[in-house]
Amino acid sequence: MISRLIGTVAALKPDRIVVQVGGVGITVYVPTSVLQAVDGVGQPVELVTHLHVRENELALYGFLTEEELALFELLLGVSGVGPKVALSILSALSPDALRQAVARDEPGILTRVPGVGPKTARAILFHLRDRLTGLEAQAVPLLTDQDAEVIGALTGLGFSLVEAQTALQNIPRDPNIPLEERIRLALAYLAQR
Repeated sequence: MISRLIGTVAALKPDRIVVQVGGVGITVYVPTSVLQAVDGVGQPVELVTHLHVRENELALYGFLTEEELALFELLLGVSGVGPKVALSILSALSPDALRQAVARDEPGILTRVPGVGPKTARAILFHLRDRLTGLEAQAVPLLTDQDAEVIGALTGLGFSLVEAQTALQNIPRDPNIPLEERIRLALAYLAQR
């Protein structure tokens, strides 16, 4: 089994990268967090991986951290969740956001992910509830309506949900700051990255 891959980025696609290892180019399906972290073609990359074996296909899925890999593998244990849906979830939600959705039993967060309906969202919450430890200690503060509007504005401008959540976590949480100012601060944060 291939559990780690160290090489050079040979090609970037919307949902995968090709990693050159020796004289071999290996296709690795990755979440957007990996695509955002990779500096470009020709740059070194190190991924922890999961080899998914099916009757007629071998597919390699890569992640930056062991935590993302563990969540991916937990998601694969949910009935109705295959590797593409699991990857889509990890592309749309940060590990903290996924933990928060599970800790607070919020299927609505999961149903925003393409390919995840209400039934699958409930199955994910049920399956992960007992498998994720330390949820209360790691849960992110509750999102206010204004927080949701900031995230909505950023995703409407083309930023990913992960980018929007990261920006939100890095601006002041003062409820007296007007919505427009919070969006401006979030955009300024994203422009610096």
